[in-house]
Amino acid sequence: IGISGVAVGNNFARGRGAALDAEVTEVNRWIDRTALLGAPHLRVFAGPVPKDLPAAEARAGCVEALAECAGHASGRGVMLGLENHGGLAATAEAVLDLVAAVDSPWLGVNLDTGNFRTADPYAAVARCVPWAVNVQYKTEIQRQPQGPKEPADPRRLVQILRQGNYQGTVVLEYEAAEDPFTAVPRHLAELRPLLG
Repeated sequence: IGISGVAVGNNFARGRGAALDAEVTEVNRWIDRTALLGAPHLRVFAGPVPKDLPAAEARAGCVEALAECAGHASGRGVMLGLENHGGLAATAEAVLDLVAAVDSPWLGVNLDTGNFRTADPYAAVARCVPWAVNVQYKTEIQRQPQGPKEPADPRRLVQILRQGNYQGTVVLEYEAAEDPFTAVPRHLAELRPLLG
């Protein structure tokens, strides 16, 4: 079986110190496991904006942690993909700013098409495609943080990936309310010819 990627549930928004050091150690363990599995990619998080720490401090610690892990990943042949997953990585600008600050060829974007809560999520996806090392296609988008979900346009999203010259894996990450045993085969049948 081919494994396209591995995921870890880390939090790098802790500020410098023992808690952040422990997160780095854990991510580095998962980099080693990812290499052992023969997977090319490990999904990582920046973390939520902390309530007890200035955002600039949390961001600085996050950049240092990502840089340290990217260095470890380079020795193991594993790409790190920073997911646009709220908090310090809620917007396309924030994600790309973190990737640019780390400035490592071993850190890119784990692009989740359903995680941008903006007026135009498609534009945010398009901005990140050139740095994408993995894409998680979601069947819904949400234009406001607390707004209603709406069906994603798979044709439009695949066109955005093609225009950005994306060459990697597209994973269906299904989180909608419909029974997955019914919905997932239908979504795959719709996606496969578009990606073919």
